[in-house]
Amino acid sequence: MNACELAIGARRIGLGHRCFVMAEIGLAHDGSLGTAHAYIEAVAKSGADAIKFQTHIAEAESTSEEQFRVKFACQDATRYGYWKRTSFTEAQWQGLFDHAMNLGLVFLSTPFSLEAVDLLERIGTPAWKVGSGEVNNLPMIERMAKTTKPILLSSGMSSWNELDAAVSKIEQCGAPVAVLQCTTAYPCSYEKVGLNILAEFRERYGCPVGLSDHSGQIYAGLAAATLGANVVEVHVVLSRDCFGPDVPASLTIAELKQLVEGIRCIETAMANPVSKNAVAEELSDLRSIFGKSLVAARDFAPGHLLVEGDLALKKPGTGIPASRLPEVLGRRVGREILAGRLLSEGDIE
Repeated sequence: MNACELAIGARRIGLGHRCFVMAEIGLAHDGSLGTAHAYIEAVAKSGADAIKFQTHIAEAESTSEEQFRVKFACQDATRYGYWKRTSFTEAQWQGLFDHAMNLGLVFLSTPFSLEAVDLLERIGTPAWKVGSGEVNNLPMIERMAKTTKPILLSSGMSSWNELDAAVSKIEQCGAPVAVLQCTTAYPCSYEKVGLNILAEFRERYGCPVGLSDHSGQIYAGLAAATLGANVVEVHVVLSRDCFGPDVPASLTIAELKQLVEGIRCIETAMANPVSKNAVAEELSDLRSIFGKSLVAARDFAPGHLLVEGDLALKKPGTGIPASRLPEVLGRRVGREILAGRLLSEGDIE
């Protein structure tokens, strides 16, 4: 396998392989284990390749000084409290992993501490997702990379120098990497999606590339797939009435299904280039039905000189093609022709 592709389980990602679609649940489950399992069931039915959560271990990740990005949870006084309330035990994570795998989904979760990396490694996660805020956390990236499992690196908050350092660290450890364009805004406006950066990543790093989209709509993901993205990640919620800070930047399950279907249709179209001449030949019967022919606009006696206004352009296209009107004008008819009849080659001299 070369640097331009990687494998997550049985899924190959890169040039020549279908786009890997990830449904990012994050903390949309709001700490409900049952809701987390419901998300697995729903995503599996959508046709997406992977479901991704976030693994937060409050004591390992946060302090009481961490501020809310958006104060949305009245029951949580601090972000630490939020991480604590919405966390799962290792056994519960194992249950989520097994559920996803049994339904044919790749299970992924973004770790936010070294302890979270170790937990996910123990339950058997097949790859790593590095969140935008963790690109500078080189010790954690190194811990992940030393497993030599593939790493999906989001770039939302990072400069080129920071990304270069992270990619270099991953490559030094011998792990394959894909770099995802991401703009950390919830929701992200289309002016800031950054589809142009996909080509820059491919050129700079020579690896699979993708889009981690926060627009809350399907259009950026479809555009990324058309531009050759190997990975598309979107936030997903069961309903826009769900609780949580990421809802405005998320797709519903129905929209996720539409995105997946759209990407697969785009892939089919892109993999099957069309020859215009071949299509024209294939549709020759339809061309006869829909084409226009030269038709006598009035009765003509033998020897009549055809002039402007003598001929109409009408279906079907089985007579002299309408495109030949200029060369037919100025010629004489060789026999009597009644109005409304299609002209044939034997009618003109």
